[in-house]
Amino acid sequence: MVYFVGAGTGAVDLITVRGMRLLEQADVIIYAGSLVNPELLIYARKDCEIHNSAKLTLEEVIQIIVGAEKEGKTTVRLHTGEPSIYGAVREQMDELDTLGISYESCPGVSACFGAAASLNLEYTLPGISQSLIITRMEGRTKVPDRESIESFAAHKASMAIYLSAGMIRELSRRLMNGGYKGTTPAALIYKATWAEEEAYLCTIETLYDVSVEHRITKTALILVGDAIARQYYRKSRLYAPDFSTEYREAKRKE
Repeated sequence: MVYFVGAGTGAVDLITVRGMRLLEQADVIIYAGSLVNPELLIYARKDCEIHNSAKLTLEEVIQIIVGAEKEGKTTVRLHTGEPSIYGAVREQMDELDTLGISYESCPGVSACFGAAASLNLEYTLPGISQSLIITRMEGRTKVPDRESIESFAAHKASMAIYLSAGMIRELSRRLMNGGYKGTTPAALIYKATWAEEEAYLCTIETLYDVSVEHRITKTALILVGDAIARQYYRKSRLYAPDFSTEYREAKRKE
């Protein structure tokens, strides 16, 4: 049996309880060593066979899984954050489907939520934004034209931009071309929730200068949107005294 497990945002104690237990039970662990915090391997048994997939091809990963299956072993494929977001898990699952190998997924906490926790943010402030767009700049991996930075920027919603820290100057230009003002609040978070986390509040037009000043070119998340400023929003109607819910009647004014 193979389990695809989300490692969470980086901090060892931010993996899910289920994910931790699967690591404890695993006979074989294949972890994404370029991004997963290696301290998570403290949950592995001493006799667990561990592989760093940063040095492996897809075919080599599958070969390890096949070998484990032949010996009746349990494999954990440990991915960074939440595997369904930029995790390249579907291609592995398709290979396992072809081979008739069973698998399950265990979710993890993605970086944008770790970053929000670090900065005490709410992405969906009433009157400011009710949407969170998760996307990336086009680099070595192509992005469909309909999902360009400019097209998403036109919504002026909250945005979490992954895998783009090495292209911030171009990113800022495209965000402004799409409709954001240069003064729109932004944040640059390096290794959210890791011990070495760095987080900087700025604006779209100062993002690049901040990245240069702090020498951040990778393993960072960019947040954009007025919700980051935490100002001028409306209070939620859910807790308003004149608002009825399934559990509470609205209070009448005397």
